[in-house]
Amino acid sequence: MIAQNNVRSTNNDPVESSESYPITGGTNGAGTSRLFRQFGSLFSSPAPTTDPAGYVEFGSISDPVASSGRTLGTFAGVFCPVALSMFSALVFIRVGFIVGNAGLYVTLLQFIIAYVILLFTVSSVCAISTNGAVEGGGVYFMISRTLGPEFGGSIGTLFFLANVVGCGLAISGCAEGIIQNFGPSDGTGSGSIPDGRWWRFLYCSSLNTLMLIVVLIGAEMFAKTSMMILGVVVICLLSTYVSFLTQGPMDVSIPHENNLVNFTTARYTGLQADTLWSNLHTNYTKDYTSNGNQVNFAVVFGVLFSGVTGIMAGANMSGELKNPSKSIPAGTLSAVLFTFLCYMALSVLIAATTTSTLLQNNFLFLGPINLWPTFVTIGILTATFSTGLSNLIGASRVMEALAKDRVFGPLMSFVVKGTYKNNPIAAVIASWVLVEAILLIGSLNTIAQINSVLFMLAYLATNLACLGIEITGAPNFRPTYKYFTWHTAFIGLLGTAIMMFVINSIYALSSIILCLLLVIALHLFSPASQGAQWGSISQALMFHQVRKYLLMLDSRKDHVKFWRPQMLLLVSSPRSCCPLIHFVNDMKKGGLYVIGHVKVGEFADNDSSNDPTIEEYTQWLSLVDHMKVKAFVELTLSRNVREGIQHLIRISGMGAMKPNTTILGFYDEEQSKDFFEHEDSPYKTSEFDGNGIKLFPYRKSGESKSLGVVDYVRIIDDVLRMRKNLCLCRHFHRLDKQMIARNNHIRYIDVWPVNIFEPKNEDPFDVVSQFMMQLACIINMLPVWKKLELRVFLCESETVSENSAAFERPAEHRLDQRLKLLRISASIHKIPEWSKDIDFAKHRNILKQFTGNSDSNQLMAEENINRSKLYMQRINQIIRDRSNATAVTFMYLPTPPATPSVDYKEKCHHYLDLLTELTFDLPPTILVHGIDAVTSTTL
Repeated sequence: MIAQNNVRSTNNDPVESSESYPITGGTNGAGTSRLFRQFGSLFSSPAPTTDPAGYVEFGSISDPVASSGRTLGTFAGVFCPVALSMFSALVFIRVGFIVGNAGLYVTLLQFIIAYVILLFTVSSVCAISTNGAVEGGGVYFMISRTLGPEFGGSIGTLFFLANVVGCGLAISGCAEGIIQNFGPSDGTGSGSIPDGRWWRFLYCSSLNTLMLIVVLIGAEMFAKTSMMILGVVVICLLSTYVSFLTQGPMDVSIPHENNLVNFTTARYTGLQADTLWSNLHTNYTKDYTSNGNQVNFAVVFGVLFSGVTGIMAGANMSGELKNPSKSIPAGTLSAVLFTFLCYMALSVLIAATTTSTLLQNNFLFLGPINLWPTFVTIGILTATFSTGLSNLIGASRVMEALAKDRVFGPLMSFVVKGTYKNNPIAAVIASWVLVEAILLIGSLNTIAQINSVLFMLAYLATNLACLGIEITGAPNFRPTYKYFTWHTAFIGLLGTAIMMFVINSIYALSSIILCLLLVIALHLFSPASQGAQWGSISQALMFHQVRKYLLMLDSRKDHVKFWRPQMLLLVSSPRSCCPLIHFVNDMKKGGLYVIGHVKVGEFADNDSSNDPTIEEYTQWLSLVDHMKVKAFVELTLSRNVREGIQHLIRISGMGAMKPNTTILGFYDEEQSKDFFEHEDSPYKTSEFDGNGIKLFPYRKSGESKSLGVVDYVRIIDDVLRMRKNLCLCRHFHRLDKQMIARNNHIRYIDVWPVNIFEPKNEDPFDVVSQFMMQLACIINMLPVWKKLELRVFLCESETVSENSAAFERPAEHRLDQRLKLLRISASIHKIPEWSKDIDFAKHRNILKQFTGNSDSNQLMAEENINRSKLYMQRINQIIRDRSNATAVTFMYLPTPPATPSVDYKEKCHHYLDLLTELTFDLPPTILVHGIDAVTSTTL
């Protein structure tokens, strides 16, 4: 639209019946400027806001210390949960299994590989957590604010499910420990508690309820519990180390459920060099707990890695930490180092004291060899209980963060309402219910592998987020954690991806597919629109790649074989030219499409403190979204329409990606139609009406136009002088694509490749004719238009066939051959009355006076003007007679009058009058003038 009086728009410009006039899209003067505007806000700092939890934010920086409810420090809030989660049941139950099968060398190598991957993932976590305030939700919060709401929501959902399943697994392990020591399977056959499927479910439910009570009391209670449990686990682990150093040789019983061997005891030797030597190398055998399945490197590593996946336990407590950006790196790294040293020492001591036979056939051998076997039992129960507790509180915090962000709309609003003193009571109870559902399954061996893969997927996403930000070089990514580089993120990403498939390729692939489905679903259906507030890594990556490829795109290497239309549609008011906007979107054929608009006014006289085009830019972007077209927007402020159009033609696009075709609406007196209000319009919307103000106003009936005829014709001349192809579009308010799709009456796309103003005795193969045939062919390639037949009309004057009736055939034959060479499927139609009823030679010299090809500076006689109008009316009648079933007509646009001529203003009026007569009452019509060759006949 074209606005005047500095800010307000009156839209009195000619344009497709006051509809389409000049102007482009984008704020930075480039076809890609929309991308650049979006990228600019990736790490920007918006105005201070208050989030649902009560934290005061400014951009990505908040003041968590000042907020209530944050009471945890590094040791209680991060170190203890991470250390306990990484110990889990592995430290007392599975290390012997690993050493006995893989040998000490491979075991140490596997621990090093696992901890290298974990260390690099922790580096990514530390980088994100020290680049701004981390709120509640831990990993979900970090990923969603970095990768955007779609990836963040999907990964957060999977991470929530992983925590739920992990809690169920830990509870089941704890129950197994209870049954193993106090039930019928304790070896004596007469335990103090009964066993059975429902008894086990009862024990698990009791443990789950106990965890629920602890978590409901609050995170501080959880932290205190964690510190106490960690102290107990460390004491139990120290007792194991002391036992290895002090206990002498003994025979240890083989569990009665091990039916793979026929002996009942195996040897524990104590510290001996021979025992260490025999356990150095691999000795894979069968696993007696899994129906005798063969053990291999992947199985052993899967067991090992699934036991040390608790590095996110501290990050999950981010909402309760006094200083997350300091506590998360320090607590997580120290916990990783502590558990690594414990596992390495434990592996060496096991290899030096225990025979491989005992390691492979009794996974609970640490109990019998301990100075006080009860220590091992306590260690198993406390380690598994704390792991379940950590997973339960982690799941509830992630669920709370998903609800606050409205990732699933109002579906989880009950979680936000059910928060008391910063403790998400509703989320805790909901997580508890889901854990109960997991416990009903009974056997969780298969789910345990899925659980490990889901955790790995979260780690992969974290590394991906950091790698993406580092690659894009975003200047606001300045983590205070100094040991992070893109190399660490890449190694962590590659390692987690490989290990996912090592653990279980089927479950890894399934989890990735599930994640992608969640990404697509959230992108399409999620009512949450947080991407603009959080920033999305996809925008930064696109900016990085677009800039790189734009620099590589060299206009000097353009070739006609790969030509495509790059459209600049100049629009006065989109209300009245919606069909044209849609039609040009079809005609661009994957090329650049820019919608341009000139706002008339003086920048210095503007009352607003800002450029008015900046304020209106978002409205135009909303228009593009409503129209569902793939277009950029370019606005400019200028003293007059003509000058503004010159600006847009020059600045639209970027580098070698610039519009090569300018499209204008026709200058006529037809009444404009408001497609946003019309009842039968497919573009009907009230989005641009509010508070009594209509956005994008247009020229009403009786209002004068702000653009004169001479200026309009001069704009046409400007476009051609700037070496841009030109299209003038008329009657597009009549275009109805839905009717074309439904109605079989509309059957044709017509091309009239003849210059009506200067008909010559030549075949219609000049640049302009080929350009209009190219555009018609492009339209005919699209689904809705493909059902229509392309017709090319052969128009010859009688002098062409003079003295030879047979000479008519070669012209038609040559046109047919040219269409075949250009691979254009079209039928050729001759016009008999063209040579019989019209004296072209008589009108040629008269019509030339109205075009840029005129060499005459003489005044035009009134008789010649009237004769020319009658001539145009006759041509118009011939075209109308053949257009009853035509959807769109392409016609030849002659050049406008040359500016340095006598009575230039009169010639402009006559030039436009003749075009008006020529296109009167036709179907939607495009007057085309091409500048350069756009077709190729070579490979």
